[in-house]
Amino acid sequence: MSTSFLHPCLRRMLSDRGGNFGIITAIVAPVLLAAAGMAIQVGDMLLSKQQLQEAADSAALATATALANGTIQTSEAQAYARNFVAGQMANYLQSGVDIKNATGVTVQTTKSGNSTSYQVTVSPGYDLMVNPLMQAVGFRTQHLSTSSTTVSGTSQTKSALSMELVLDQSGSMSYDTDTCDVYKRNGNCKTYVVKIDALKQASASLFDALDKADPQHALVRTGVISYSNGLLRDPWTNKVTSVSAMDWGTTKSRDYVKTISPSGGTDATEPMQTADDTIKKTADSTDAESVAHLKKSNSKVDRFIILMTDGEMTGNSSTWSKDKDQSVRDKCDQAKKDGITLFTVAFMAPDKGKSLLQYCASPGGNYYEAETMEKLVTDFESIAQTATKATTLLTN
Repeated sequence: MSTSFLHPCLRRMLSDRGGNFGIITAIVAPVLLAAAGMAIQVGDMLLSKQQLQEAADSAALATATALANGTIQTSEAQAYARNFVAGQMANYLQSGVDIKNATGVTVQTTKSGNSTSYQVTVSPGYDLMVNPLMQAVGFRTQHLSTSSTTVSGTSQTKSALSMELVLDQSGSMSYDTDTCDVYKRNGNCKTYVVKIDALKQASASLFDALDKADPQHALVRTGVISYSNGLLRDPWTNKVTSVSAMDWGTTKSRDYVKTISPSGGTDATEPMQTADDTIKKTADSTDAESVAHLKKSNSKVDRFIILMTDGEMTGNSSTWSKDKDQSVRDKCDQAKKDGITLFTVAFMAPDKGKSLLQYCASPGGNYYEAETMEKLVTDFESIAQTATKATTLLTN
C-alpha cells in the first residue's frame, strides 16, 4: 500500500505555526509553577529554619543555666528543653505538629575538682507543610531540623578554711560547771561536769559541724594548740607537747582534745604567736597552708583562730599581769594584720579575761561569752557555722 500521500500532510502539519503558544504553554506551565512554588517555599523554609534555630539556641542555654543553678536536675533536663522549644515555636508551627517528641536532648556532665559543667545539646525538627504550588507538582512536606549546644557550669568555691583552736587547759579548767553530771537517787546532783569536759564536748560539736560542711575533708584543715602558762613541754627534752599539727578534716584535732588535762597558770602569748605563724599566708603563698590547699585546688582559703580561756592572764602566779595581758593583745593585733579572723570565747571567765577576749575578737560579733556548758557548746557550734558559711555559695 502506498503512503506517499501522507508526506505532504506531515510537512504541512509541521510547518503550520497555529496553536504553538498553547502547546508551549502546556509544556512550560508546570515548570513555571514549580519554579514559583520553589521560590516561595525556599523563603518559607529559611524563615522557619531561623525560627527553629533560635528556639534551639534558647532552649539549650536555658536548660544549661537551670542545671548550673540547681533549678532542675539532670533527669529533668530533657522535658525542660522540649517544653522550652515547644513554647518558643508555638506561634510558628502549623496545627498538628508535635515538636516536643521530635526534639532530641542530650546532657553531658563533667566534674573537675569542685566544679561541675553541663553540656546541653538540643536538636529539634519537624515536617513543614509545603505551599499549594509545590503540592501541585507532587511535594507534600519538607523536613526541617537543627541543633544547638551550650556549656554552662558551677564552681563551688566553698571557701576552704584553715582553723587553729587555742584552748585553755590551765588548772582552773578542773573546776565545776553548773551542769550536773551524776544525780543522786533523791534527785540532787552528786557530781558536776568540770570545765575541761565541757570544753571537750563543745569542741566535739564544733568538729561535727565542720565535718558536716566538708564530709570529704577536702576543704577544712584544723589544728589545736592547748596552753596553760604558755605551751606545754616535755621536762626532759623541752619538746612542745601541747600542739596537734594542722591536718585535713578534724580527726587528729578531735583525738588530741580528748587527751588534754588541766594544770598550771594562764598565758596565751606563746600559743597565739604559734597559731599565727602556723596559718598566716605569706606574700608569695609558699606557707604550709597555702601549699596544702593548692594541692586540692583550693584557691580561696579563709583562716581562723579560736582563742578560748576561762581566766585572766596570770602566768604562773595567781595574780593578773598587765604585761602578759598586753602581750596577748599585741599577738591578737598581729594575727588580724596577717588576715586571720579571730573568734574568742570567754567561758565562766572573770572580767579581765572577758575584756581581753572582747578586744581580741575580730569585728562583727565574733566574741562569745558562755557561763554554762550548754552555752559553750552552742557558741562553738555557732563559730563553726559562721566559719563555714562560704561553703554553701555557688558561682556561675
